[in-house]
Amino acid sequence: MNITVVGTGYVGLVVGACLAETGNDVICADVEAAKIDGLKRNVLPIYEPGLEAYVERNQADGRLAFTTDVAWAIGEADVVFIAVGTPPDEDGSADLRHVLDVASTIGAAMRRELVIVTKSTVPVGTAARVAEVVARAAKHAFHMVSNPEFLKEGAAVDDFMKPDRVVLGAESDFARGVMAELYAPFVRTGAPIIFMDIPSAEMTKYAANAMLATRISFMNEIANLCERVGANVDLVRRGIGSDGRIGPSFLFPGPGYGGSCFPKDVQALARTARERGTSLAILEAVEAVNARQKHRVAEKLVAAAGGSVAGMRVALWGLSFKANTDDMRESPALTVASDLLSAGATLVVHDPVALEEARKRLGDRVSYAGSGYDALRDADALVVVTDWNEYRHPDFERMRSLMRRPLIIDGRNLYSVERMGELGFEYYSIGRPDARAWAPAGQVGSRT
Repeated sequence: MNITVVGTGYVGLVVGACLAETGNDVICADVEAAKIDGLKRNVLPIYEPGLEAYVERNQADGRLAFTTDVAWAIGEADVVFIAVGTPPDEDGSADLRHVLDVASTIGAAMRRELVIVTKSTVPVGTAARVAEVVARAAKHAFHMVSNPEFLKEGAAVDDFMKPDRVVLGAESDFARGVMAELYAPFVRTGAPIIFMDIPSAEMTKYAANAMLATRISFMNEIANLCERVGANVDLVRRGIGSDGRIGPSFLFPGPGYGGSCFPKDVQALARTARERGTSLAILEAVEAVNARQKHRVAEKLVAAAGGSVAGMRVALWGLSFKANTDDMRESPALTVASDLLSAGATLVVHDPVALEEARKRLGDRVSYAGSGYDALRDADALVVVTDWNEYRHPDFERMRSLMRRPLIIDGRNLYSVERMGELGFEYYSIGRPDARAWAPAGQVGSRT
């Protein structure tokens, strides 16, 4: 099948490479010439495990091509995926300018009957708006499909190749047949293709992300309460997660959620409700809780330091909003860094893949370390923000020897409280007891 994907960000590039991997002829189009030039040389604009190999192999085999000529690419297609960005406006609504620009180009450039798929995360009603714009210039029949993506950054290739389910909003037999054929290679193990009407498919994406964001904020609230009442959130999490009605996923407390999806989608869904004359009070609370939670890590360090971090040298491990990506959009690490810098601390930061992106966002306000251990040299404290694998089992004796003061604020609960106490660390995490093995007079930390 001839596929064109418009947009080469996280979603578009993964969609294009994975569809090429199953034998389709795919053209990925983007107006950013520098990005396309890099992709032609197998230089990816994002970090995503496994994606580079797919791009290189399928480009070498002639199944994957890149171009800045969007109109030409659309003219070659049987199916066009719209995968351009939908950033939030100042009022929280999704900015659809890029989506509608692509729709206008499709109407003018299509050369045969076409299936048009909205892959970007878009509010309910967007497919109808796209259809209106396409119809103004279209000389051929076309069929709209909403195919929301459920890709986790850091595992996007596996998520696409082995999906839990494929959601397809399609309202014509032609579109349903084309999309069923296209996705057949990905559901051979029995994962369902769920057909529904287009508005329901559009809502499904927002509802899924809103539910996951709600679980995260809920557990962060429970963790904060655990600190107040003397409970251990690790035990609470295991206790409720073993309930089949709840399950264990997205129950880990931390510094709040970030990234390109959860913050934007929670805001957009709440905005949609207000526009329809109702409210989603739960989601408004979820957003407020998350905004507060991003400050908790810095607050804990200030409290542990006796009320001030002015003049302290602080190592910060992890800058991306989650492990296995270089994406720093809405990352809790940005809030932590801003809070500590504003309080007078000096920061030395490390991340396995996000240092280049960090330089764009943090500039010369912080120092950059080539390794986690380099960041610890003469540090008065370590703050862990992102749960990269290399941070999970470090050499603690080496850490103690490098640090001026063995004080750790663990925003991801990576380490055992008991073990850290035994090793002589002053250790604070989220929703668990503290270890205060090292605390000079007048600097004993307290729960916050």
